[in-house]
Amino acid sequence: MSKKNKTITAETIITSHINADFDAIASMLAAQKLYPNSIIVFPGSQEKNLRDFFISSTSYLFNMADPGSIDFSQTLRLVIVDTRQTSRLPQVSDLLRKKDIKIDIYDHHPAMEGDLKGSVEITRQTGATITILCSLLQEKKFFPTPEEATIMALGIYEDTGLFTYSSTTREDFEQAAFLLSCGASLSTIAGFVVKEIKSEQVTWLNELLNEMTIHRINGVDIHMSVISSSSYITDLATIVQKIVRMENLDIFFAIVLMGNKIHIIARNLIPEVDVGKILSEFGGGGHPSAASAKVENRTLAQVEMMLIERLQKQVKQIQIVKNMMTSPAITIEPLVTCKTAGSLMTRYNINTLLVVDKQKNYYEGYITRQIIEKILYHKLSHLPVKEYMNSEVSSISSDADVSQIENIIVEGKHRILPVIDDGFIKGVITRTDLLNYLVQHSKEIKRNETELGIKKNAKKRQIENILYQRLDNRIKQLLQNIGKTGNELGFNMFVVGGFVRDLLLSRQIDDIDIVVEGDGIEFAKTYAKKEGCRINTYKKFGTAVIIYPDNFKIDVASARLEYYKTPAALPIVEKSSIKLDLARRDFTINTLAISLNPDNFGTMIDYFGANRDLKDKTIRTIHNLSFVEDPTRIFRAIKFSNRFGFKIGKVTSNLIKNAITIDCFKNLSGLRVLSELKQIFEEENPIPAIKTMESYGLEKVLHKDLTLIPNTYQLLESVNKILSWHDLLYMDEPYPRWAVYFMAMLNRCSYKVCEQICTRLNVPLRERGILLEKRYKAEKQLNLIESSSTYTKQELYWTLINFKTEYILYMMALVKDEEIKKAISNFYTHQRGIKPYIKGRDLLKLGLQPGPVFSAIIKQVLNAKLDGQLKTRKEEIQFAAAYAEKTNLLIKS
Repeated sequence: MSKKNKTITAETIITSHINADFDAIASMLAAQKLYPNSIIVFPGSQEKNLRDFFISSTSYLFNMADPGSIDFSQTLRLVIVDTRQTSRLPQVSDLLRKKDIKIDIYDHHPAMEGDLKGSVEITRQTGATITILCSLLQEKKFFPTPEEATIMALGIYEDTGLFTYSSTTREDFEQAAFLLSCGASLSTIAGFVVKEIKSEQVTWLNELLNEMTIHRINGVDIHMSVISSSSYITDLATIVQKIVRMENLDIFFAIVLMGNKIHIIARNLIPEVDVGKILSEFGGGGHPSAASAKVENRTLAQVEMMLIERLQKQVKQIQIVKNMMTSPAITIEPLVTCKTAGSLMTRYNINTLLVVDKQKNYYEGYITRQIIEKILYHKLSHLPVKEYMNSEVSSISSDADVSQIENIIVEGKHRILPVIDDGFIKGVITRTDLLNYLVQHSKEIKRNETELGIKKNAKKRQIENILYQRLDNRIKQLLQNIGKTGNELGFNMFVVGGFVRDLLLSRQIDDIDIVVEGDGIEFAKTYAKKEGCRINTYKKFGTAVIIYPDNFKIDVASARLEYYKTPAALPIVEKSSIKLDLARRDFTINTLAISLNPDNFGTMIDYFGANRDLKDKTIRTIHNLSFVEDPTRIFRAIKFSNRFGFKIGKVTSNLIKNAITIDCFKNLSGLRVLSELKQIFEEENPIPAIKTMESYGLEKVLHKDLTLIPNTYQLLESVNKILSWHDLLYMDEPYPRWAVYFMAMLNRCSYKVCEQICTRLNVPLRERGILLEKRYKAEKQLNLIESSSTYTKQELYWTLINFKTEYILYMMALVKDEEIKKAISNFYTHQRGIKPYIKGRDLLKLGLQPGPVFSAIIKQVLNAKLDGQLKTRKEEIQFAAAYAEKTNLLIKS
């Protein structure tokens, strides 16, 4: 290829100054989104870390070209970002000399003598040029991808010195927030712009580490270092930040005497603590996660004591009981038998029951599983629990702190601690609840800190932004209205499950599931009346469906828990809290909830590590008996794994194998299995899911003789190709997609086996016909077509015309001969819709007597149309008359 052929032309060129920094790079990327089909001319050299960054990760995001390969004679517009100085643009010097070139300039630097003039100039003194361009992206509703947002945010963070330079403006913060909401990765940003400490600062870092002490205040570890220096320590904040990262600290205070002033610097990751508020009492300030203060005329000891006092006051106000407790409490009355108590413990999978006199509303004690088992062993199950309960009881209120809980459970050796407000039991805290909180609380904060590219204390705001950005206006308004209506009724409102999962995965959202902490049916009736909707209610389950005039639907449910009397049975439902409602769900990724009440709108709730599993792309179940209680969850695990490209976790996979080994499907309704299979077969490509099913031996659940061989998968692949071909036709004709895959899977089975599979699955009569008689008829007709040496268009038409879409597609997948496949596809796309214009009344006018002859003539007309002989109604009538004359059918006058 000649050099001339390698020349690139572009009407719009984007560039920036030589030695481009992150702001310049980010600005060029943003400009590329504002100017489609443009080419970036990258400046001549970069800093090493920037060059390595591009080589390793992001160069693919830019439509770049070397200036030597571009034919500038075709360029009409030059876009310059982050500079206005000609001397800093040598790579486009030829373009700058063009008389007819249009120049668009975006810059944040102050104007200087000799600046370029542009036909478009958008300049203002912000901390970074990318800040200006981001505001334009927002105006045009262009939302960068997470990778693009990270690069753009790097520009803001670097040029504002992590928002510490005096040139930083409010707009820089606003645009950084916008980029974080788009998924910018703070960890990536930190890796490039966080300053490395200098060698002389290492001494102070070691000093702070050596002097670090831990103050345990109400169950929260506060790390604190107190040191002194005769000289000023430069970049003390950088050293503090380094320590927080090195030691994975939640809260850290550095108290440093420098000269005659004491400097306090605080960093915090716990959302309940506001270090800005704490240090404001020392004359300083900041925000909840970072703050500083300077104190004069005090000693180090005094400042340390004052700070501890403030912390004790502030941290003591943290109310963790509501997050720690399980609600509602499962209780039993004193005179109920021990046998019933044992059944309740098994039903709810708990180890301790509160004994409550409901008439007096009085908490009398508790009884444990260990005691109940001994009672049953000694055949005393008929006695009341009052005889054997532990009556040495304690309780707390919902505003208790961690130290009170620890003291009662650990020191007092109580197994269970009821939370009682105004005489009513709100919930319970067990030893396990306390242990989980103490061991996992801080780790969970760190793990979730950057799940969405944001700090945990900004989670509410950022989730709200995601709602606003990824949902259309109708859904956003709808969610707000639901929250307001629930608030008026005193109910806590949540959108849950697949809605939240798909929102975070940026997938299409099909269903809106609302959970109400309260009466879901009452809410649905109130909301429907306000919005002019109708509702269907299901009192047994406490659920309702709200239906808008355009048939848009919202599913509403009261927060509930479920238990199973026997494996594979339908669940028994009782009202509950959002926590227990989420706990009954199948997999962690479906346990996310977003609060809709006005005060907490957009707050995401994650009790079971769903964010972690979405990030790890893993399907994990919540309970070890999940598949035993509901075996259909096995099919759902496979479906979700296939749909999202997630792996099934090792423990979850073992639980699936165990459930199959103990034959958990024996009591499962065939219709429920059929429903799950249909959903898998309706996926865009169910073949990986079918392979996963086979890897677990699930095909044997349908029938012991059902075997999937390589030829079966070849046919399934053929079905997938044919259905993809059909879907691209955009024919507005629904068909049971699942049935085509199911027919293919049963293709090599005997009629008897297929019949037994249909019986096992309780396949409805109409669908049974698809999988049996009609499928065999389609296969028989296809065999006749394939065995015929010649097959005319007319013969093919009359052979296929009475088959529905699913059978035509099934036959196309089965056929081996490409010519026959082409003929069937031609029939489906062109000939199937051919109909004669001529009607019976036209034949009457020709003098024909009604009867079988009408069908014969119309068939001949259609045959002629299939050959393209007849185009109009007149031609059809003439053809019919000639045919009737020829066969002596016309009545002579």
